[in-house]
Amino acid sequence: MRIYLMTDLEGVAGVQNFELWTRPGCLFYLLARQLLTQEVNAAVEGFFAGGADSILVADGHGPGAVDVADLDPRVEYMRGWPKSWPLGLEEGGYDFLAFVGQHAKSRTPQSNMTHTQGTGYLELSINGTAIGEFGQLSMCASQLGVRTIFASGEKALAEEAQALVPGIETVWVKRGTRPGRGDECTEEQYRQRNGSAVHLHPQRARELIREGAQRAIGRAASREEEFGIIPLQPPFRRVYVQRANKKRPTRMYDIAEHADDICALMAMPHDNLRVVESEEQLRDLLVD
Repeated sequence: MRIYLMTDLEGVAGVQNFELWTRPGCLFYLLARQLLTQEVNAAVEGFFAGGADSILVADGHGPGAVDVADLDPRVEYMRGWPKSWPLGLEEGGYDFLAFVGQHAKSRTPQSNMTHTQGTGYLELSINGTAIGEFGQLSMCASQLGVRTIFASGEKALAEEAQALVPGIETVWVKRGTRPGRGDECTEEQYRQRNGSAVHLHPQRARELIREGAQRAIGRAASREEEFGIIPLQPPFRRVYVQRANKKRPTRMYDIAEHADDICALMAMPHDNLRVVESEEQLRDLLVD
């Protein structure tokens, strides 16, 4: 049983905001990397205890965040993608996909540090289903026959994952407290908006992650019918809406389509951006 374990930083217990925690040079960036790596190691322990044969840890945070010196030596580590989507998932003969440190998609209420790719995304949707980073990779995995079995991160992400992959094993380690979607925000305002959360103690978070990972792989090994993503029917249509920012004071959007390949659709650039002309048009582009 081979696992592709995608990691991110913003969904880790104790990581509090973008400004102080998520980039080289930030006051708490080294601590954030330690907290993430400890959560990854907890998941790795659970997966191996549950019967995993090999695990690839993919460092999915923008500037990188996994501390390889403290990473469980039994795993492989990947930084950088051989090409765009599906981020190397197609090359490794993987059975299962899992996530640690994941955050919810943009526009999610009660979410901490929520965003999709970056805070410039207002929304990304496929065939009328709004998705974030969890959904992007999980949909690619489903097309490749890889089941998504586990996700840990904030509470809003756990709920998002359960809606997209019914029955997935989830663990939440913090919960955002600010209501509302933040649709009125520019890119810069949205980056500042969702810094409030209630966190579990990191030690407790790691205990829950270890237990959840072991349950997930045990269930996956014995019940082949579980962890199926809600299917979308081709053709596939991607709608991307971009927030206004300091350089460009208007919202923009892009629509792309592919006859039958979600991975190829994800990899298409946003190269036909158009101005959102009105609030009515914006409502038509977004998923309620």
